[in-house]
Amino acid sequence: MKKQFDVWRFNFPGKGEHPVVIISHDDFCAGEVINILYCTSQRQNRRPKPYEILLNGADGMDWETLCDCGTFYSIPSAGLFNQRGRVSLERRRQIRGKIRDLFRLAATD
Repeated sequence: MKKQFDVWRFNFPGKGEHPVVIISHDDFCAGEVINILYCTSQRQNRRPKPYEILLNGADGMDWETLCDCGTFYSIPSAGLFNQRGRVSLERRRQIRGKIRDLFRLAATD
């Protein structure tokens, strides 16, 4: 069963296989299309860009991995494979905060 903040793999056309973080709410994870965040290896040894969060082994990654919080991808949920784990509580908080900041989502109007 897929859940928000689970880490899976997905084969992106033109980019190849990458880890992804499910961002869709649990109520929508059983659907045919879900929203995910794209992640990429941090092997290039650079600091995260303003729209990225650094994930690691505690989050189901094999090594330091950059998670792009600035773009949501809608993908067929059937395309996910090889569940890797789940994003840790601290990094879930960081991702939520980063998304709020990037999309300028206020807690209230």
